[in-house]
Amino acid sequence: MDIKDLIIKAIKARENAYAPYSKYKVGAALLTAGGKVYTGCNIENSSYSATICAERTAFFKAVSEGEKEFVKMALVCGYDDKLALCAPCGVCLQVMAEFCKEDFEIITAASSEEYKIYKLKDLLPHAFSLK
Repeated sequence: MDIKDLIIKAIKARENAYAPYSKYKVGAALLTAGGKVYTGCNIENSSYSATICAERTAFFKAVSEGEKEFVKMALVCGYDDKLALCAPCGVCLQVMAEFCKEDFEIITAASSEEYKIYKLKDLLPHAFSLK
């Protein structure tokens, strides 16, 4: 799948974000090795600890459907309609480390034209692992 198409899917997923407290909406689109895309958005909760990030929503949807091999993820974030480049939080990076190889690509985007690509190993060089 083309990077721009994956970013567009993340932008679309962001439309479903539930962020009444922070007003910071996030969308993610996760590409599997088999070519399937799973999307996710952040879903906040008034207790805060029950909040889930868009990245983990996409991963948990995919894993719950039997997927275990992933290639890349596009991520979009921002307030209102203004998107900005952002990085996954530490918890999301650790979840990625559980299921992805070090060369897993994380695409952070402000639009389908403005984006940066990182490798998981660059954003989480010392992931916790029992492997």
